[in-house]
Parts: sequence; C-alpha cells; structure tokens
Amino acid sequence: MPLLVYHVVSPEAPSAALGATVELLLDGKALRVPAGITVAAALAHQPPGWSRLSVSGQVRAPYCGMGICHECRLTIDGRRRLACQTLCCDGMRVETGTSQGRAS
Repeated sequence: MPLLVYHVVSPEAPSAALGATVELLLDGKALRVPAGITVAAALAHQPPGWSRLSVSGQVRAPYCGMGICHECRLTIDGRRRLACQTLCCDGMRVETGTSQGRAS
C-alpha cells in the first residue's frame, strides 16, 4: 500500500509559497522543512516516513490526515499533539520516541 503524503499549507503562511523554510529538531537532529507544512508532512519526507511505534512495537504513521485517527500523535514541544494538525515552526522540538529506528 503506498504511503499518502499530505502537504497542508497554511493560508496564514504566505511565505511558504516563496520557498521559505523553518528549522525544527526531530529526535534531537536539526531538520529544515518548507514553511507552512504540517509535522506529519515533514515526517513523511524523512526516512523511514513513519511517526511512532505502537505499544507492541508496530510502525505507525499518519492515516486520516485530519486528526480523527490519532495515529500521528507525538511529543511536540513537550506536549502530546497530533502531527497532522500541527504546523512546523522554527525551533520546534518533535520527539517520536523512535530515534533508534530513524535513518541518519
């Protein structure tokens, strides 16, 4: 099954269309992404493309893209949030809890 990638661009971020970027920390590593995209979209662009592991160790990734399934819940700036509903911001800290599984 192909992985769906959502590119949500905020209407409040017109600079996103002009090639502006923001830098966030993903599991402690700096990551530069286009301004105005969601954390879920940013994760989809990074190997391996998933957001977390389930309690039983299965790979989980954003599924619905609109906040209903909660498959994309992560720790963002110290709080549990939905990656598909959170826009990337400069200095944002995203923790998946799967840093050992992420490619460098």
